[in-house]
Amino acid sequence: MKFIRLDLLTLLISLFILSSCKNQNDIGLPVGDQQINGSLLVYDDITVKTDTDNVTTSSRVPGASNNPAAKTPLASLNDPRFGELKSIIATGLNLPNSSAYTIPTGTITTDSVVLELRYAQGFYGDSLASKFKVNVYRLKEKPAGRFYPSNYHWEKEADNFINTSKAGPYNARPNTNVRITDIRTGKPDSIKNVLPHLRVSLNPSKITPFIFEPAYVTSNTTFQNQIKGLYIELQRNQTSEVGANLMLNLDSSAVKVYYRANNAGTIDTGIVTLTMGTHTSEISRTFSSEIQTALAKANGTTNDLFYIQGMLGLRTRVGFPNVKTMFGNVDLKTIAITRAELVISPEPGTDNAPFIAQPQLTLYRLGNTLQRQQLPDANGTSQTSGDPRFLGAAAFGGNFIKASKEYHFLVTGYLQDLISGKTQDYGTYVGAIDTLNRSSVVDISPSFQSPGRLIATGSKKTSATRIKLNVIYTKNN
Repeated sequence: MKFIRLDLLTLLISLFILSSCKNQNDIGLPVGDQQINGSLLVYDDITVKTDTDNVTTSSRVPGASNNPAAKTPLASLNDPRFGELKSIIATGLNLPNSSAYTIPTGTITTDSVVLELRYAQGFYGDSLASKFKVNVYRLKEKPAGRFYPSNYHWEKEADNFINTSKAGPYNARPNTNVRITDIRTGKPDSIKNVLPHLRVSLNPSKITPFIFEPAYVTSNTTFQNQIKGLYIELQRNQTSEVGANLMLNLDSSAVKVYYRANNAGTIDTGIVTLTMGTHTSEISRTFSSEIQTALAKANGTTNDLFYIQGMLGLRTRVGFPNVKTMFGNVDLKTIAITRAELVISPEPGTDNAPFIAQPQLTLYRLGNTLQRQQLPDANGTSQTSGDPRFLGAAAFGGNFIKASKEYHFLVTGYLQDLISGKTQDYGTYVGAIDTLNRSSVVDISPSFQSPGRLIATGSKKTSATRIKLNVIYTKNN
């Protein structure tokens, strides 16, 4: 009986240890070409709090340095969990070569006017079941050569520039090349294959008075003062459809006016190309009741789920309230963190198409002035040009691992600093990042060029996908 009771006692003790949130085992983990040995502690005493992201500038000024908007969102997205997201585009227009324009001689007849919107990488939403219309209006205000915040409100004229006989609806085809007629002055026209773009037919009578009027084309400034610019919005064909967020390269987009010039019976075709001037997005959203409830929760509370949304939508604060007691009643000076990873997973069932999980996240902290700062594990471009614990942007992590459905962040140095008291946690945040902005530097800037979203498992103790820290450490006696 003594042996049986001892076995039962041993079993009960083992079950208590395994069910604890602080799980310790001797372990040797291969990382790259190295074997890291020590004790493993799985720590999930973590709080999460969804918060709004920062509003930042969204303009792109042609020819200016420090341009933040290489990709410009045009969006109409109906997300049942997050709510409605809309992004309109306000853009100026330039005369050919951004200078005085010589009107062709002869009698001019406009055949068509096409707004060519070149796709950029980063489409998010439904490209199969949803269809779209594009509305184009004249701006009441000319975009100046400066940066605008993404919540700057743009006013438009009431008259829609769309050619109503060719108003769509369109399918989003961001990866499909387009065949167009290549108009060649003085030569036969031909057919050519061009990069993916959306072709929106405009009413010629709304554009041609500005480019074939001599008083308006004496300089680029005069032309812009007259036409002001374009207000472009995406409209779902049916309000019940999911819709999408189109990422556009407006630097390669243009309004093209196709015309015929008749000179004493000799007819030739030509194109007037109006490139985009200063362009920006006005981003607005109506959050669902689910998101509003998450935003209303106080810091330090336990949240079963947390939410991240790109385009300056939502970020999440991650807190470690009992980090200094995670190893139990031991002298923290004897603890050396060998490796620590923050692991985040989507809530099961929330990452199905078209609402796939955000491909890449970023992690940062706030300094004592509440400005964004890189973690020590993400600080610099190398171990010599930043914190010596920085192992590179790829090692720091943040990419979605499809096989395991996880995001991993290397936080070894940060955790050691928190435990030792070298660093105070003024706020640690997870946010969306532009998936194409991959370099040797970990980007922590708020991004309006990241269109995705994520619903992740927070402090739900019953879930195997809850947020956690995997810590490998050694103890020096």
